[in-house]
Amino acid sequence: MKQYKVGLVGIGAVGTEMIKILRQRKFPASEIRILATRDREEEIAGEVFNVRATTPEAFEGLDIVLFAGTEGSKGASKMWGKVATDAGAIVIDNGDDFRMHDDVPLVIPEINGDDMEAMIRKGSRFIANPNCSTIITLMGIAALHRKNPLRHMTAVTFQSVSGAGRAAIDELDTQMKQVAAGEPVAPKAFAHQIVANVIPQIGGPKQEMPGFTTEEAKLTFESRKILGAPDLRIACTCVRVPVFYAHSIAVHATFERPFTVEEVRDIIREAPGTQLVDDLAAAAYPMPKDAGGQDDVAIGRIRIDPSEENGIALWCSGDNIRKGAALNAVQIAEELIRRDLV
Repeated sequence: MKQYKVGLVGIGAVGTEMIKILRQRKFPASEIRILATRDREEEIAGEVFNVRATTPEAFEGLDIVLFAGTEGSKGASKMWGKVATDAGAIVIDNGDDFRMHDDVPLVIPEINGDDMEAMIRKGSRFIANPNCSTIITLMGIAALHRKNPLRHMTAVTFQSVSGAGRAAIDELDTQMKQVAAGEPVAPKAFAHQIVANVIPQIGGPKQEMPGFTTEEAKLTFESRKILGAPDLRIACTCVRVPVFYAHSIAVHATFERPFTVEEVRDIIREAPGTQLVDDLAAAAYPMPKDAGGQDDVAIGRIRIDPSEENGIALWCSGDNIRKGAALNAVQIAEELIRRDLV
């Protein structure tokens, strides 16, 4: 099998997971070159990597460059993305700087890999990874949309702290100990205490959507782009919850025609990258404690929404660091190879 030289810019929570996934999936990499702010060594899953400072010369000879990042991360691909493509690499960017650019494919391989191929064959060398909540929401919804066009979607997200990076993970862990010991809590990573609380704000105010946050805007606009439905009506509320890993989303969707619950279950069973967990009587449904560390997005609590004509309600949980970020990026790279695009 042909081998590829892979670059990785950033070695935080997502970057570390990308390395693990590349190794777990036996990605055909002759080299994994990690670039960050300075030279150093990093041990990841028992393997020591020499991290290099990011310079223009550091991108020479690379075939694929992954830009790691967490919710709201900006800057790295703006500074170095064009440098990487000019050096001959294809960029897969987990940041949100370029997701809505018309000439940049926004890709979930199980859903719209064909869009990526069309744009790459036209000369694009830059691919965007969607936001974590968008990926987890659409893994089930897109499969239904292919069978029966989606007309409206309301989503409420329950997002784990890991989406905000290592400092947020550490903050929840610290606050759990502080509360247990009766000590005062001083928030740093978040505007408010996160332990024993939920925060109904992720990101800042979105100017173009008064009253909504940037995270809610991402879910709205990215979903429309990925589904190829620019006029799709979407409303969402994004909430931070005191969970370490895995986002969950409550979705209420209306379709052009009615679905039965069993039809929805059958479609989910067959959809790649999803797992049906739907037995209310047995208390079986997706939960973040089970979704964390898993590649598939779990979908359940499937039911008819009686408040809307042709309405379906469901609940999904998925690991935001894996499928919501690192895994999806690696899958894009795998799809590039499978389609002979790199």
